[in-house]
Amino acid sequence: MSEPKMVKVLFFAHLKELSGVEKEWIGLSQPLRVGDLKHLLGERYPLIHERLANVLVAINQQYASDEDVIQPGDEVAFFPPVSGGSPPTIFRITTEELDLNELLDQITLPTTGAACIFTGMVRGETRRGEAHQTVALEYEAYIPMAEAKMAQVASEIRAKWPAVEGIAIVQRIGHLKPRTPTVMIACTAAHRDTGVFEAARYGIDRLKEIVPIWKKEIMPNGEEWIEGDYRPQKGE
Repeated sequence: MSEPKMVKVLFFAHLKELSGVEKEWIGLSQPLRVGDLKHLLGERYPLIHERLANVLVAINQQYASDEDVIQPGDEVAFFPPVSGGSPPTIFRITTEELDLNELLDQITLPTTGAACIFTGMVRGETRRGEAHQTVALEYEAYIPMAEAKMAQVASEIRAKWPAVEGIAIVQRIGHLKPRTPTVMIACTAAHRDTGVFEAARYGIDRLKEIVPIWKKEIMPNGEEWIEGDYRPQKGE
């Protein structure tokens, strides 16, 4: 087996302060995706775990996405959006409890005067259609594709409602009991009449259409995977 080569990781601004390090050397014996490196660093430095979802990444001084591959010997930099940069956008699949206040704070700007938040949660009783009880829901996701499609939904929102400032699209997965929040779609804007309500509604509807997330409903007398009816078109 070949000896691992080192990857140089750089932290800037608040990431440097929270992690307590300016640079880190990580042994890499084979290529690694940026998203996987984020996960590794989030475990190593818990204080930056949540913030890594919304940072910029550069490989060898070129901007990179979560799907880009890091090679042994590369230099990888993590930093927040530069001053005057694009508005905040958060998209994330997580097993952690959703902190709605913290997420809203991350997409609130000095110019923000309105926020529309949709939060879905596990229903313990269903009365629409055939009434029944639910013990828990089991959520599963194709995580890399799901997060890429969340980014697409955010881009679609910005194209339709340019006045929207911040966007958060976060889905929790795993075994979730009734009354537990499962998903959050939040949009902020300067005023309430800028399409912020419609943008949040579009976000949750579009998530249900194209983001690969599934749920299994566990009932007192059995369990069932719930399937949707929408069939995305090629390239959608």
